[in-house]
Amino acid sequence: MLQLLRIGPKTITRIRFPMPIFVEFVVLSLLSILLGSSTPVYARFVVEKNSITVLSPESLRSNHDGSIGNFGVPDYGGSLMGSVVYPKKGSKGCTTFEDNETSKSRSYLPSIILLDRGECYFALKVWHAQEAGAAAVLVADNIDEPLITMDSPEENIDTDGYIEKIKIPSALVSRSFGESLKKALKNGEEVVIKLDWTESMPHPDERVEYEFWTNSNDECGVRCDKQMNFVKNFKGHAQILERGGYTLFTPHYITWYCPEAFILTRQCTSQCINHGRYCAPDPEQDLAEGYDGKDVVLENLRQICVHRVANESNRSWVWWDFVSDFHIRCSMKEKRYSKECAEDVMKSLDLPIEKIEKCMGDPTANVENEVLKREQDLQVGRGSRGDVTILPTLVINNVQYRGKLERTAVLKAICAGFKETTEPAVCLNGDIETNECLERNGGCWRDPRSNISACKDTFRGRVCECPVANGVQYHGDGYTYCKAVGPGRCALDNGGCWSDSKNGNTFSACSDSELTGCRCPSGFRGDGHTCEDINECKEGLACQCNGCTCSNTWGGYDCKCKGDLLYIKEQDTCIAKNTSKFAWFVSIFVLAAVVGTGLAGYMFYKYRLRSYMDSEIMAIMSQYMPIDNQQNEVESLRQGSSV
Repeated sequence: MLQLLRIGPKTITRIRFPMPIFVEFVVLSLLSILLGSSTPVYARFVVEKNSITVLSPESLRSNHDGSIGNFGVPDYGGSLMGSVVYPKKGSKGCTTFEDNETSKSRSYLPSIILLDRGECYFALKVWHAQEAGAAAVLVADNIDEPLITMDSPEENIDTDGYIEKIKIPSALVSRSFGESLKKALKNGEEVVIKLDWTESMPHPDERVEYEFWTNSNDECGVRCDKQMNFVKNFKGHAQILERGGYTLFTPHYITWYCPEAFILTRQCTSQCINHGRYCAPDPEQDLAEGYDGKDVVLENLRQICVHRVANESNRSWVWWDFVSDFHIRCSMKEKRYSKECAEDVMKSLDLPIEKIEKCMGDPTANVENEVLKREQDLQVGRGSRGDVTILPTLVINNVQYRGKLERTAVLKAICAGFKETTEPAVCLNGDIETNECLERNGGCWRDPRSNISACKDTFRGRVCECPVANGVQYHGDGYTYCKAVGPGRCALDNGGCWSDSKNGNTFSACSDSELTGCRCPSGFRGDGHTCEDINECKEGLACQCNGCTCSNTWGGYDCKCKGDLLYIKEQDTCIAKNTSKFAWFVSIFVLAAVVGTGLAGYMFYKYRLRSYMDSEIMAIMSQYMPIDNQQNEVESLRQGSSV
């Protein structure tokens, strides 16, 4: 691996790439890309951080930053509270801890082991702490400097494969913060801290945008094997998220260019296309055999165009199928890494080869390639992301992911990028998060009768929001109460209002015409949650007419008049019933007369209208054509003139 020093005013950071044959060429080209040829721009490696809060002792209560280690599994979207332990022996953690007391905290809380920097790799320290039972590790810096990222060592150093076995989070803290923790522990105080990653991953909206900087080369050793295994293992999750519109994924590929002085050298002609503009190292690190770097650049370009063309037809997720199939069917190890093999894969996935070739352009032309030029521009950090200097690199919501490139760990990081309550179902399974609503309903409101709850599980924890249940909206604070509002609320537990039935009649204090509240119906009195029948007869509210008798009923009353009089409720009065035969005869006669008059009028109207229309039509026609009478008059005139 090549290690370059960052050129900057304050800090020095490594930039890692696979070791090529021609070191000077790579050094110059990388510096040309990262620093620019005309305007000096410093290469920038961003340190991703998490928050550390000291909860006790009270004298140490404060907030600090920790730089997230580039190995293990940072708990993106989560937090961990634990008791700090500083080993009495082997505080650098370079050897296995034999003392069982090392991992024991002074309380029931998980142990967070504090170690000193120096003498061995960061990852080895964390591995030994994990083996001793630590839930997390803090490494205290040994010099006063800005925080740096703890990176993993080269694969050939990891003879036991411990790097991939690290499952706990870790962070580097400043020297001064580490010294204050050690001082408190030495004085016999219990130090409780909270490691918080909830804001380490931005979560602005309901869609997560992420990039994967990778390489089509499968001959770069363990690192290439890891990134291809990740593609195959994560493909299912990625395609579910992409098909559902939850994520926007974009693959990227790192290239560099050949300095002008070396364009005609064998190193450039074999490792670059477009006259030295886009280059990749030789896969076997031997220019005399196997594949060339330019073969890798061409396949990188093809895979970018596969994604571009598939995205145009709303099939962006096909990239995952193409890359994983290409790796299986067109492996360098089997000498099938070729354009022909790639086209066979494209045909099997129904990808338009002509469009992809047009996207790729002419690799022999002495011009800029629009696709690869954009990749080189994006390689340089913009905004908060920083430069992409390590392969592979995952960027989520413009933040570089730190940690192991593994299916579940990456899914957790992506899920942490969703705005609360907008996470897809794949983010809410028990493998990657805990459903806090299952225990004591998350401390939220719940209706014991209908079991409707205001607790809503999210990736970061839970929120208490009054729900929409069975088409009915609830309003409230979500913690102590929620009330049904709006249309349809009466169908759900009668809207929480009074209701009762007697003698086949049902009355309710809930009305669908009112969005909120309870009101006792007519005939009842109360606050809407309890209602009592009103005795209208006893309270003098009905049957006040002369000679009326009142009888109370549940929810109403009956009123009768004396004799043959008829009771009119609206006027609270009695009127006489008209039942004589003469009256019926008069009514029928009057009705018949009215009907007869109406029919006669209608017939007369029809006759007059028809006569009028006929005369009008005749008058109009006479202006344009002779009629029989007119024709006879004309003939008579002709005969008279001839005599």
